[in-house]
Amino acid sequence: MTAPVRVGPSPVGGGPAVSLTAHELRVLELVAHGHTQEEIARQLFTTPKGITPTVNRAMRKLGAANAPHAVLLACQAGLLDGRPRRHGDHAGFAAHVYRGEEPCERCWEGERAYRRGRKVAREAAKVHAA
Repeated sequence: MTAPVRVGPSPVGGGPAVSLTAHELRVLELVAHGHTQEEIARQLFTTPKGITPTVNRAMRKLGAANAPHAVLLACQAGLLDGRPRRHGDHAGFAAHVYRGEEPCERCWEGERAYRRGRKVAREAAKVHAA
């Protein structure tokens, strides 16, 4: 299971932070590209009836009146900018903390490795200075 993506207030609107799952984001991306529910269902190996609740959840979370409005709000929040989303597309642990988000597991792993490396370097510097 993937961690939900958290997004702060949109640059134009303010409002509470929004949390969309990777599945909800993928469905909104496909909606943004003009795919029908049947096409989206085929691509995601589900039924068209399974797409409707996902779109409705995303709309509710974003405060959208309809699917196109959800796409617009997701674009304004920086979620849908036309680039494929991979974990490395964001700045990492510090970016999560700066935005007031709980860092994802990959960022925590990277931060732990970084902290271990810094600790080893400090200890080596102490030994070398003595």
